[in-house]
Amino acid sequence: MSSFSTAVPPAAGVGLKNAVFDGEPSFPVDEFALDDSDSIDSPVILNPTSGVNPKHGTSSMESSIVAVTGTNADSRRLSSTVQDPLHSLHPFPARLLSERTRRPSVIRAESSDSTAKTILTSFTGKEDQNIISVPVTRVPTVESTSGILDRVQQLHYQESSANQVIKKQNRRSMIHFAALCWCFILEGWNDGSVGPLLPVIQAYYSVGFAVVSLLFVFNCCGFVIGAGINIWLNERLGFGKVMVLGSLLQLATYAIQSPAPPFPAMVLSFFLAGLGMSLQNAQANGFVGSLKKNKSTKLMMLHASYGLGAFCSPLIATQFSQTRHWSFHYIISCGIAVSNTTVLCAVFRLKRQEELLKETGQEPNEERPSNGVALTSNNLYRQIFNINAVHYLALFAFIYVGVEVTIGGWIVTFIIRERDGGASAGYISSGFFGGLTLGRLGLIYINKKVGERRVVFIYVLLSIGLEITIWFVPSIIENAVAVSFIGAMLGPLFPILVGYGARVLPPYLFTGGMGWITGVGTAGSAALPFITGVLASKYGIKSLQPFLVAMMCTLVGIWAVVPKGRRIAS
Repeated sequence: MSSFSTAVPPAAGVGLKNAVFDGEPSFPVDEFALDDSDSIDSPVILNPTSGVNPKHGTSSMESSIVAVTGTNADSRRLSSTVQDPLHSLHPFPARLLSERTRRPSVIRAESSDSTAKTILTSFTGKEDQNIISVPVTRVPTVESTSGILDRVQQLHYQESSANQVIKKQNRRSMIHFAALCWCFILEGWNDGSVGPLLPVIQAYYSVGFAVVSLLFVFNCCGFVIGAGINIWLNERLGFGKVMVLGSLLQLATYAIQSPAPPFPAMVLSFFLAGLGMSLQNAQANGFVGSLKKNKSTKLMMLHASYGLGAFCSPLIATQFSQTRHWSFHYIISCGIAVSNTTVLCAVFRLKRQEELLKETGQEPNEERPSNGVALTSNNLYRQIFNINAVHYLALFAFIYVGVEVTIGGWIVTFIIRERDGGASAGYISSGFFGGLTLGRLGLIYINKKVGERRVVFIYVLLSIGLEITIWFVPSIIENAVAVSFIGAMLGPLFPILVGYGARVLPPYLFTGGMGWITGVGTAGSAALPFITGVLASKYGIKSLQPFLVAMMCTLVGIWAVVPKGRRIAS
């Protein structure tokens, strides 16, 4: 039960400290304060009738508590008049505190009462002041407080769980990207080793320019076949299995090349290398190009990994080219290929691209044709080949990749034959691929600032000017520096091409379309070096520079007709 006390003036001359109550205290009480009603569930109303100065207590204060019941219309008033600033607290007489006369506390409403209770307070100097009502605010109980704490803890737990999931997804995405970068390092390692070893292969098998160019012909055939069957394999097997299949073909390539087999077997190994790298290149570009976060930057870093492998490979291949067992260089390549296959199996676990993207928190957002026709392999081929942008981009990739590999593969022979360079000329090829790597990483800001479409024209025109200096300036140092800068200018072009393709191709056709584009592009890495070998056998290796200038000018014309945006209905 609740009770209350009221303050009354103490006896004259008695201080607050010396107030002592013996027995039952007695003081004037308004007899009408007692209520004979049975109900105590009605609200309590405070109706002050005089002014008050609570700070100094200099003016008198008259307060009234009016208890109104729902069944009894009569009101009772308990009043006390305070005139002295010092107040003494006296307990209410015990004889008046019965179960019948007690009222609920005006300060605390019973929490068990289901009826609405209201405290009305007002302090005014006018007697007829209207009553102001203030709803009671419940103080949270221990049970409600603990419930709030439980809810807060639950929210913290959910937030921490969500953060852990996001961190896990980001970590998984980084692992996927690192595995693809390692795959591209091996691809660059393969292409970078051809230049320093090509003169040795030509001398070891006693073949001329035209015959040794068969290596590039069969390599080109492997790339073209890989680009053609990649769309079908992607639909049947999925991303993870196609990547592992390509890595196994590349591993078989180096296993054949390591013991320096007969020339026909060496030619066959280049075919397997082209087939395996075509599958991996197409799938990796399609995977990174489908990402929604930092796609352009990751494409640059992915292809910079290719440049890193191509930069390191000539440093090793040049050393082996000066020894008797030159083919042992491919033993190192075989070891890297084993690690590549192991990483691809462990990271991607033979899963499809859609499943892997879900693991990183990205839901597949592939648009489908509005007519609702099911997409089969035949439909995919038909829709991809009906897009003009695919053919323009594929032709650009064909010439670009061909120019890139031709410079890296034949520049060593050009320096040795035309500039009287020695065996150390193999390091010039390393400088070219080093510039390729730095260009893909260091020119990201310029690409975004100038615009990717406009910057391609600038880079190609600068490369043409540098190539002309190599053509006419007979200096090994100048040629080596110019080759490195050409690598830096050409480096960003292919990542820009892949990112541009993601904007002009429908999402549901991007992986297949980009697979075809990159497959045709890697075919150029074999076709143009072969054409260079044929020209060199007839006109000499000095024909390399005018041929490269002509191909770079062709790049400018093709890029000018590439559509600026998507021109098909998705």
